[in-house]
Amino acid sequence: MAQGVVQVTHTSSSRWRRRTGEYESLAAALEAAADGDVLSINPGTYRENLVVEKAITLRGAEGAGSVRIAPPSGVALTVCASATVQDLSVEGQDISMAALLIEGSATPELSGLRVSTRSAVGIEVRGGARPTVRRCTVDNPAGLGISILEASGGLFEDCEVVAAGQSGISVRGGASPRLERCRIRNTSGAGLALTGEGTTAEAIGCEVYEVKGTGVQVASRAAGHLTDCQVHRTTGDGITLDTDAVLTLSDCDIHDIPENAIDLRSRSVLTLTRTTVRRFGRNGLSVWDPGTRADANQCEIHDSQGDYPAVWVSDGAAAVLESCRVHDVPDALFVLDRGSRADVVDSDITQVRNTAVSVSDGATVQLDDCRIREASTGAWFRDHGSGGTLSGCTIDDTATGVIVTKGADPSIERCVVANPGEAGFYVSAGGRGTFTGCRVTGSRSYGFHIIDGCRSTLIRCRTERCARGGYEFAEPGPVTEDCTGDQSGELGTTSAETPSGASPTAERQPATQSFGLLGGVPVQPTFTTPASAAPAPPAPDNRPSEEVLGELDALVGLDSVKREVRSLIDLIAVGRRRQEAGLKAPSPRRHLVFTGSPGTGKTTVARLYGEILAALGVLERGHLVEVARVDLVGEHIGSTAIRTQEAFDRARGGVLFIDEAYALAPEDSGRDFGREAIDTLVKLMEDHREAVVVIVAGYTAEMEHFLSANPGVASRFSRTITFDDYTPVELLRIVQSQADEHEYQLADDAAEALYKYFTAIPKGPSFGNGRTARQTFEAMVERHAGRLARVSEPSHEELQLLYPEDLPPLP
Repeated sequence: MAQGVVQVTHTSSSRWRRRTGEYESLAAALEAAADGDVLSINPGTYRENLVVEKAITLRGAEGAGSVRIAPPSGVALTVCASATVQDLSVEGQDISMAALLIEGSATPELSGLRVSTRSAVGIEVRGGARPTVRRCTVDNPAGLGISILEASGGLFEDCEVVAAGQSGISVRGGASPRLERCRIRNTSGAGLALTGEGTTAEAIGCEVYEVKGTGVQVASRAAGHLTDCQVHRTTGDGITLDTDAVLTLSDCDIHDIPENAIDLRSRSVLTLTRTTVRRFGRNGLSVWDPGTRADANQCEIHDSQGDYPAVWVSDGAAAVLESCRVHDVPDALFVLDRGSRADVVDSDITQVRNTAVSVSDGATVQLDDCRIREASTGAWFRDHGSGGTLSGCTIDDTATGVIVTKGADPSIERCVVANPGEAGFYVSAGGRGTFTGCRVTGSRSYGFHIIDGCRSTLIRCRTERCARGGYEFAEPGPVTEDCTGDQSGELGTTSAETPSGASPTAERQPATQSFGLLGGVPVQPTFTTPASAAPAPPAPDNRPSEEVLGELDALVGLDSVKREVRSLIDLIAVGRRRQEAGLKAPSPRRHLVFTGSPGTGKTTVARLYGEILAALGVLERGHLVEVARVDLVGEHIGSTAIRTQEAFDRARGGVLFIDEAYALAPEDSGRDFGREAIDTLVKLMEDHREAVVVIVAGYTAEMEHFLSANPGVASRFSRTITFDDYTPVELLRIVQSQADEHEYQLADDAAEALYKYFTAIPKGPSFGNGRTARQTFEAMVERHAGRLARVSEPSHEELQLLYPEDLPPLP
């Protein structure tokens, strides 16, 4: 046959005289064919709009890809009969229509098709059609990959959407397809989208990945069933449910998601069985709104990549976790808002950087027979109305086992806290709680530590091997009944000392020592006065102020900074002279704010400022103690104040330099301890204003937010000094000074090349200013060494000279 010829093999017995025929066009062949006939299409490109209305077989004569159906406009191929279509390439050119349309009540079979188009839809199934589609590929970067609507359905097996400008597969309008071993990738909308009442989809062994948006989206009363599926590498959430959506996940793997792995809202219902959620940027599972519910059985949630709770339940939603594992996360379970509830049964929560279970704003939890291990705090009931029950749980290797604060009132039954770093149970700030049959063993502090006169109830509790004592109460203290300990002087009596038949009586423990909320779980009261501070290292020999000021002046650039520092030093120096002369001296605040980009010399200037003040006799030592958020903020209540006090005491007689200080007051700081560090600093700066100079540093805009975080913060600092970015000329001077220091020289054209390099280098957030200049010099030295390593006997001059080719490529 010649190209463009279609051979029709007739099967009708009425055509016994003519079993085959050849036609010059597809349209003519389709016209001549009858039900059951086979149309074999010779390789080539056919610019025709095909409409298959008979139960025929349409196939490429020489296999997949040999025949292109590519009309200039309209739908390239329409199938509205129970036909078989095989091994064709369909190329739509009309942006307003589908490239391949399957409609009517037919049940066609399509296999080996490649739909390559820039149309509104790659494959559209509508009007109740139920095709069987196997081994087909859709590439449509302009619109939907596959659209199934209008009560249609069918089976899609081993198909692939390789690109879609919108959703990869869209199911709506009551459609109900089944997807088996399909792959959806490179979409600019949801990978799989299910929408509308009556819409359902079942996916088995499918994979959704490399999606610019949500991986799987179920909304508006739609329902889905995913089994043995993977969703990964999205830019949005992994799976979202909204507005009465229903989804079941069995044996699925949701991973490498930068946002929420699974997010439910508006009365949606999710059931997970043997499903893994890992490597997510925000919540692994977030459940919102009244009527929304998630049930997880034998699931694993782990390896958070962000700083958010693994499981988040709020706004009246509910979650149930049974026989699950949650590990390697910042916080494991966070339940908040009145009406919100979480039930956790026979589950393991381990390796939690902060709090394993946190309950606030009136929420409740029920934990039965769970195991919490290696967390900062086992469970924290935070405020009024928050509560629930912990029953038969073990909490091991935490800083604090259970914290109850601000009016929270949980019931803790038959729980064991082993080896806490601080208290086993800690109650403060109006917290209550009923503790029945609980035990604390191996605490490095107290077993039960109840302060602020909190009215908890302890029944048949026991402490063993608690380093500072089993029970520590403050008046009026809790109500206790039959509580025992293994140390002399403990509350109540041991079981051996209890008279036979004695009835339990409530006992009031007298006050011993009371600590405020900021005091947290108390430790030995060090750092409370200068006398109790850790011994400072010997004071160094202070350089004369003129020498230190000379080093400041020698720094490249920073002209405005030098003027600000000099004016402040002059004010302090003249004030001391006036005081020596018997005159009233001004008392300027010496605490400073340094703003500017990284690498602009803030730490260096802070060090020199401390030395100058020491040389003038204002500070005792003038040393620099540099800290950041991680050095000041603890993971549990009370530890932040202790860390901040320790850092302040290390800086006594010198400068406490807090880099990126704005991190102490994040915008989303509802449950953050950074504000406690700020409050502690403000008080220490006022109480010991002559002992330590505090300098806070960071980006300009962020530091403005930091200064507004506490009413007393801004008033503690005398002035703000802005460190401008270095100019290309100043960066060149830094490289030249580095070269001189290390006995290198810049070739004649190297200086000009460096100037152009620093002019062209991107000045984004990662630009390091002086640090970038030093790194550039180090890179030049490395490339110089690599170049000369191949020279057998380099000259003295060659060993020194740096050339333009030694410059690293621009980042």
